[in-house]
Amino acid sequence: MLLNDTAAIVTGGASGLGAATARTLAARGARVFAVDLPKAIDDAPAVDGVTYTGADVTDAEQVQDAVDRASGANVPLRTLVNCAGIGPSARTVGRKGPHDLGLFRKVVEVNLVGTFNMLRLATEAIGRTEPDQDGQRGVVVNTASVAAYDGQIGQAAYAASKGGVASLTLPAARDLSSTGIRVMTIAPGIVDTPMLATVNEEIRAGLAENVPFPKRLGQPDDYAKLALNIIEHDYLNGEVIRLDGALRMPPK
Repeated sequence: MLLNDTAAIVTGGASGLGAATARTLAARGARVFAVDLPKAIDDAPAVDGVTYTGADVTDAEQVQDAVDRASGANVPLRTLVNCAGIGPSARTVGRKGPHDLGLFRKVVEVNLVGTFNMLRLATEAIGRTEPDQDGQRGVVVNTASVAAYDGQIGQAAYAASKGGVASLTLPAARDLSSTGIRVMTIAPGIVDTPMLATVNEEIRAGLAENVPFPKRLGQPDDYAKLALNIIEHDYLNGEVIRLDGALRMPPK
């Protein structure tokens, strides 16, 4: 699917995976609407072709406003890339007692419910566009994690939420196939995003050493390149792709 002269929504677009993806799609000719929390947008750099839109992905009204803005850009809305997410850790039962239920709900609400909220509202708008010459109307790229398969100690909430995103992929693709919309998911490994900003160099080197090849942390641009390939490769649909250098996470 061609991106030039189309609109795209990227959630979590103010930093990390989302920011790299927003830049990449804009460079390909898309009018990108980078959706993120207002406080994150305040610190985001200006990028040609990227318009920042404040919204909480778990809020239906705010998401609808963001979708309406993107679909009213005088070009067809074709693309949604869901990068928004959070990753706090806590053991199922730790030194202070059982896992906080509110925290578990929050992680699932942002990572899974927020992803589905964006998907359902954006694809409704995409489905109203005229299809291209191949019958395509658009594509959705969601973000899971290798934690969906190799969840570590302390990742019960995160792994559950990302496992839900992975499992959402095929039924969503089947649901939307008659509309001409594809749904794919990327499951990154250890990526050098703001979530790792507080980790010291020794730990970062250890994390990189665990990657079979190449022995480095993933970069946001690695994710953005794969997202672009998925968007432009019309026969990719209903699948989760691991982006991890063959990494399989140990228990801790």
